[in-house]
Amino acid sequence: MSRNSVPLPWFKRPWLGVLSRSGAAIFGGYALASASSVLLARLLPTPSQAVLTGLMVGILVCACAALWAFATASAWRAWAGIAIPAALLFGGAALLAPGAA
Repeated sequence: MSRNSVPLPWFKRPWLGVLSRSGAAIFGGYALASASSVLLARLLPTPSQAVLTGLMVGILVCACAALWAFATASAWRAWAGIAIPAALLFGGAALLAPGAA
């Protein structure tokens, strides 16, 4: 029996890695963009400019998160590299203004 004919365990299938990275890019990128928008809106002095700047930076952050999700060596790193900064940004926004995040 050759090595190629042995079926892979379900958790080592390549399409699951792509699915996980896609989830990290879509959902994690959205959370990271939201967290950065909220934090910038709380940090910048002028309210109208703060919201606009936060939203524009959030779009860039979401795009970079998608790039990060597919550039890392594993799906675990993709999730960790997006979830940890998102949690830190949400925590920072919550410390600045309780109830804002």
